[in-house]
Amino acid sequence: MLRTNNLTKKFKKQTAVNGVSLNIPKGQVYGLLGPNGAGKSTTLKMITGILKPTEGQISFDGKEWNRDALSEIGALIENPPIYENLSARENLKVRALLLGVSDERIDEVLRIVSLENAGKKKAGQFSLGMKQRLGIAMALLGNPKLLILDEPTNGLDPIGIEELRELIRSFPKQGITVILSSHILSEVQQIADHVGIISEGVLGYEGPLDQDTDLETLFMDVVKNNRREAVAYA
Repeated sequence: MLRTNNLTKKFKKQTAVNGVSLNIPKGQVYGLLGPNGAGKSTTLKMITGILKPTEGQISFDGKEWNRDALSEIGALIENPPIYENLSARENLKVRALLLGVSDERIDEVLRIVSLENAGKKKAGQFSLGMKQRLGIAMALLGNPKLLILDEPTNGLDPIGIEELRELIRSFPKQGITVILSSHILSEVQQIADHVGIISEGVLGYEGPLDQDTDLETLFMDVVKNNRREAVAYA
């Protein structure tokens, strides 16, 4: 569904992402793992057009990436862009007008994220889990082929995490490929089909994930190796 080739982002003298080549299989949940500050969010911001790559290429659904691809990519990066004085439906209506989608689609995404009964309650009164689900609903409005979620379980309680986990696992059955970034290994182990591990801005591992994979050991090995190489080249 998506590939990057030698994707690199430099901020003045600092290289935040260094030659990252991702291969995201269609119809899968791909876990992008890494410590805080590893380059995950910067990579996702380049894929979604928020940041321009310093070097490298991105292809989406078999074609070279351009801004037209954004109509088929939904994203929740950092905090959901919510108007706290509006209800869930009103928030979605604002975005629906920009996208030119119908009220029926608003009803559909509210059902998908289990917010159809939120009524007139203002988003500012929502729990963190409800706000995350509303953010995902906003990302789903345009019927994306690819959904990008950056640290979506941050700050959630165990019930909120479980609800979000089930929601994310349902997307491939609806034809939606998911990229999920996280530093919480146990969550990715339960959700993802493939993983990429990034540290020091470098992709140190990419491959399929199954229940027999010792993800913690793999993760620590990659992070330690990347740090050693970063020090050696400093």
